[in-house]
Amino acid sequence: MASPAIGTSLIIRVETQNSPNAFASLASAIGDAGGSVSAVDTHTVGRTTTVRDVTINVASDAVGTAVQAAIEAQDGARIISVSDSIFLAHLGGKIHIEPNIPVRTRADLSTVYTPGVARVSMAVAEDPSKAFQLTIKRNTVAVISDGTAVLGLGDIGPLGALPVMEGKCMLFKQFAGIDAFPITLDTKNVDEIVETCIRIAPVFGGINLEDISAPRCFEVEERLIEALDIPVMHDDQHGTAVVILAAMINAAAVVGKRLEDMTIVLNGSGAAGTATIKMLLASGVRDVIAVDKDGAIDRDHEYDKSHWMWLAKNTNRENKRGLLKDVLKGADAFIGVSAPNILVGEDIKHMARDPIVFAMANPSPEIMPEAAAPYVAVMGTGRSDYPNQVNNLLAFPGLFRGALDVRARKISEGMKLAAARAIADIVGEERNAEYVIPSVFDARVVDAVAEAVKKAAIEEGLARRTILAADENAAALTGR
Repeated sequence: MASPAIGTSLIIRVETQNSPNAFASLASAIGDAGGSVSAVDTHTVGRTTTVRDVTINVASDAVGTAVQAAIEAQDGARIISVSDSIFLAHLGGKIHIEPNIPVRTRADLSTVYTPGVARVSMAVAEDPSKAFQLTIKRNTVAVISDGTAVLGLGDIGPLGALPVMEGKCMLFKQFAGIDAFPITLDTKNVDEIVETCIRIAPVFGGINLEDISAPRCFEVEERLIEALDIPVMHDDQHGTAVVILAAMINAAAVVGKRLEDMTIVLNGSGAAGTATIKMLLASGVRDVIAVDKDGAIDRDHEYDKSHWMWLAKNTNRENKRGLLKDVLKGADAFIGVSAPNILVGEDIKHMARDPIVFAMANPSPEIMPEAAAPYVAVMGTGRSDYPNQVNNLLAFPGLFRGALDVRARKISEGMKLAAARAIADIVGEERNAEYVIPSVFDARVVDAVAEAVKKAAIEEGLARRTILAADENAAALTGR
């Protein structure tokens, strides 16, 4: 029997004896094990037994296991099957394709397929830019992964990664109206990943790289940006970096500090950490100290990772050495994209006045907010059950929406900085210690980010589209 995921519902089909108080005893046992019965549906009733579908809310895997054990321990009770609400939501996958117009008659068929489609195919062949008007390329993003760095799960391969990529595609559609398709690749070879992306690129208006392990993800992204004329972004790097910067802009304002005057310590110098550091530096921060498990990255060492060599040359102005707790002393802010429970309250106590802590390891942060509370001025995590959730869902839908709308050739640093500032501006003057970043469900976010990205792309000369959608549609109708 499958164990439930965190905070889910189990639908347990259980057979009990037809005896007085049999179900009452069962419900009591479920409650004692930590479950909460939310619904009971009778399935079949026999002469001596009754089969019921019992829906039970459980808070964790452990509670779900305890509930099942408690049911089995009841005299005359037998579990027939167990369904998990999360697994049920994934049956058959979470996304599907639908046509924009129905095909009901021969005329419809002739219009969308042969012979009518031939005219459109020839128009696109003669002028490839028309693919943005007359095909799904206009509004489609490929979500591509090799499954080597799935959040919280690690290297689980292309099939294991597929449900995650499907979920990402759902978010693209739900939040930005973008048609995204999951593509998981059965290879870890950089050359093969790059070649595959290049060969399928004609179908897509953009490519979102996802859950590809470092340092390979850097090379994959760099080569694809160089090879393709559509936006390519590794969201684990840049989506995270954009939202962290947005939150930091407001957090700095809350404590009355300027970004350029702050010393920021970042623990976890992988893909997300490196991209965040680059974005902080681009925004004006002058002193960032990169830390990994062996301590601060400094200029006195040779590192076998190219991105660490870049960090050694461009961060840690005073060339501090030591472990995290050593270099954190006197720092204005801490950003964690690393591992759980690596900080204690005493570490924060020795930071500068009004310290800012973004502890973003999931599901357990580098320090729990309760432990940090006596010492921290502004606290953020990656979790949804505390204030200030730093979530890249605030960035990638609007980033790609804006890039697609102007048919940008790439997503530049300027476009990402514009996105970060747009997210920060939504909070505006209402910011306080528990509100430095908007909710992922704030309806203003995607539009604000998209508009900022479009403007930046146009200013940087990266946009290929400047006419209104209505004018463009009219041109498409005439075949011009």
